[in-house]
Amino acid sequence: MNDAYAFPPDGRTVAAQDSALAAEMAGNTRDAFEVVLFEVKRVVVGQDAMVERLLVALLTGGHVLLEGVPGLAKTLTVSTISRALSGSFARVQFTPDLVPSDIVGTRVYRPQDGEFDVELGPVFTNLLLADEINRAPAKVQSALLEVMQERQVTIAGRTHRVPDPFLVLATQNPIENEGTYPLPEAQLDRFLLKIVVGHLEAAEEAVVLGRSLGPAPEVRPMLSLDDLRAFQRVTREVYVDPRLLAYVVDLVNATRAPGEHGFDRLAPYIAHGASPRGALGLVHAARALALLRGRGYVVGRDLAHLAHDVLRHRLVLSYDALADGVTADEVLSAVLDELPPPQLELSYTEATA
Repeated sequence: MNDAYAFPPDGRTVAAQDSALAAEMAGNTRDAFEVVLFEVKRVVVGQDAMVERLLVALLTGGHVLLEGVPGLAKTLTVSTISRALSGSFARVQFTPDLVPSDIVGTRVYRPQDGEFDVELGPVFTNLLLADEINRAPAKVQSALLEVMQERQVTIAGRTHRVPDPFLVLATQNPIENEGTYPLPEAQLDRFLLKIVVGHLEAAEEAVVLGRSLGPAPEVRPMLSLDDLRAFQRVTREVYVDPRLLAYVVDLVNATRAPGEHGFDRLAPYIAHGASPRGALGLVHAARALALLRGRGYVVGRDLAHLAHDVLRHRLVLSYDALADGVTADEVLSAVLDELPPPQLELSYTEATA
């Protein structure tokens, strides 16, 4: 780890400087989201890592891309989480014939008034499920890009802000490429996390079969939007040690210039490394994960647990990697094996000293 980077001594606020208050804030956040997690797991079996990452996204306000074959409860999980919150939810099934106005809205002529009114599209919601996002053409993807980045839509020269909070939770199928439009790197970079969803264990699949024989449980709202916004503010209070910030800088730089960091064998496989958003996303996602685990400070394993989800879609691999069958996850695993995060087991007292 490079100790030469100049960071502020800490990122604390007045609230986080009191160790007892910091512990209480972290405990309250963990308890509140454990209730949400319990409600979600009444419907969704397994997929614990996916659910935890979605809660991380809620706390940070970041967008998520879920990739997996059909039938892995991606859509079910997103809709269940939305029902566990008291906010609004909309689902858009992306198809090749979709046009931008189908998602952002358009002007509609009213003959009875002789005037045009603006009809806002389904993006004006708290949680937007973009199902099979890679089936939409480039114009639709560009329209969604503005909403994801700017949190606003421009229709007929007027700007309309989307609700707060606003999250795009998108899904895509990795095994079916016919009739799809791969997301460009610029749009992939807007997603905080790319979560690869795998199959359930045999015992978990047996539970799914058993539950399918009875009525589906009713999901109850467990968290209000005001509560979620309050917990998002708490997330921004989580302490990050400057040594961990320096480690994140080293990690993303190792993906950009692997040869300069001793990863000569990886250099032919990486065309472009992680963007600055990758470093920002990893730090802020780690803050949320620390809160979900009951801590008001980040430790090295928080970064290690999230590195693949935050960085895998930000690496552009070379033709050599494609020819050799090397994946972004394998590249990241090789870097993390040689460049593990520092293990700083801080206490609240140490973090606020």
